[in-house]
Amino acid sequence: MQTQSGGLRRIKAFATEAGVSVRTLHLYDRLGLLRPAAVSQSGYRLYGEAELERLEHILALRFVGLRLAQIKELLGGADQPLIAALRMQREVIARQKHRLDSALTLIQEAERALTAGASADRWRILRTVMEGFEMQNDWKWTQEYYSEAAREKIDERRRNVAPELVERGQRDWTTLIAEVEAAVSQGIEPSGADARALAQRWRSLVASFTQGDGEIGRGLSHLWSDQTHWPKDFKRPWSDAADAFIKQAMGCEANGAVDGD
Repeated sequence: MQTQSGGLRRIKAFATEAGVSVRTLHLYDRLGLLRPAAVSQSGYRLYGEAELERLEHILALRFVGLRLAQIKELLGGADQPLIAALRMQREVIARQKHRLDSALTLIQEAERALTAGASADRWRILRTVMEGFEMQNDWKWTQEYYSEAAREKIDERRRNVAPELVERGQRDWTTLIAEVEAAVSQGIEPSGADARALAQRWRSLVASFTQGDGEIGRGLSHLWSDQTHWPKDFKRPWSDAADAFIKQAMGCEANGAVDGD
């Protein structure tokens, strides 16, 4: 990154030269991760060479996969940040390797079962494993719809939530989407009690993901409303008809509508 020689720069100029957004610098300042060198009489944040060097450290540590809280701790300690960061990443990769080894074992077991005479259970195991891999890869692009602060919160939650709760949430969504599709095919009215019950469950599952966080909620809304920028091979897990139905049902549910007798 190149900057002008000498003097301090206002935040917009510094952000442009450093290759980051002003929003990112605001976040780093708010978290105490990168403070400006000074604030002008007009209230502008000003940055210099020392701040550029610290920003380069932050970006390098982000590149190797560390969370902002970890970076703040590393940069505030006596240890060499990059060495400590690489050690932490090695531990993360080791855990990922363990999960992949477990998945490989499941696939091998399913393969042996299929060779010997496939059973429905083994097929189900194999399908579940492969769907998990596909979902992990196919949904990475959705991270771009969330602010950096929102991504930090989502990543932290994923690390702390028990795997069985994640699996239950996925099952709940799969079941609910299937029921919404069935309601559409059966011609159920979005204003009816059954439809509004589905809407309540939909809201509840969304709320379990956002947990009332406004930034996460805005990112999620942006994701599902920005269909023109989705990857060309991405398919929403529910049909357009189901999407229209559940939106109408949620509107009716929010307004307290009841179907006439």
